Amino acid sequence: MRALFSTEGLHPRNAFRQWRDMLCTQMVPNEIRNLAAAPFHGRIEFTAIGSLPITRSVQSSTRTEVTPEAVRRNGRGDRLYAVFTESGHHAVQQNEREAVARTGDFVVLDHRPGVSEIETGSVLILDLPRERLESVLGPSQLFTTLTVGTNLASTTLANTYIRDLIRVGDRLTPDAATRMASIGVDLMVASLAERLVQEVPRSIQGNATVQRAKAYIDDHLGDTTLDPPQLAAAVGVSLRRLQELFQERGRHISDYIWGRRLELAAKRLSDPACAHLSIGMLAYGCGFSSQAHFARRFKDRHGISPSEYRQAHRWNVQMVAATSKLPFESA
Repeated sequence: MRALFSTEGLHPRNAFRQWRDMLCTQMVPNEIRNLAAAPFHGRIEFTAIGSLPITRSVQSSTRTEVTPEAVRRNGRGDRLYAVFTESGHHAVQQNEREAVARTGDFVVLDHRPGVSEIETGSVLILDLPRERLESVLGPSQLFTTLTVGTNLASTTLANTYIRDLIRVGDRLTPDAATRMASIGVDLMVASLAERLVQEVPRSIQGNATVQRAKAYIDDHLGDTTLDPPQLAAAVGVSLRRLQELFQERGRHISDYIWGRRLELAAKRLSDPACAHLSIGMLAYGCGFSSQAHFARRFKDRHGISPSEYRQAHRWNVQMVAATSKLPFESA
């Protein structure tokens, strides 16, 4: 990791003030108070693995308050932050919850007002896209400010993987770094999902399970073998339970899968970038095992054949293009 700032070599009387000023001007403007009895020491390191920014803070004890004004000024509502405690003790209050993380634990924080106290030690902060986590786990209020502890095997696995990823990150190609970082995020999501099972009521658990199932479906629409049993195994519930959850929401699993495949197919049929694909290739890429099956289901949904649908959209695009070239006539 690359060093961004260190109090080493600074006069003890100025060390905390310069640390605080650096954090507020270069990173996030917060209210930070020194809790250390001894002279303050701190070091900030940074790396980015693919699109995953990671910051390490090694520091004496502090109390940080994120105020509503700081949230408004910073404008990072599309991000979430996973904080791994490498050593020491980390306590946080946010979203009307309190969490305490010790060595090996992690907690996900939202970009909202809150208070955080770090006992002398080290934390890793991973900057995550909110949409990635919420697409699987549901609204962030369900899983933020929950201690995800090392009593869960998935947490230990995520912790070890992230540390090893940092260690070898500079040896990865850009494509490999992106893939490996994505795996790290998936491991954190798995840990959070396991933790949620311990925390939330059954109805909310069901929401999280359905969200995970829908995300899995969208990621595997091109897999012609995707079916309800495979989906249930992927999200870790019985087929009967998953069927109940979908039926409670007025859907059948198979109907939802075929519906999403037909939506993807319609999108590609109307996309000029996919015009070179034959109907059969396009159908297979959307998870249909045969062109005839695809044509039958598509006509049942849209009332016309796939080729007619494609031609109609091609004609619309040509008409719009031609109209845009007409000379403007003033009244």
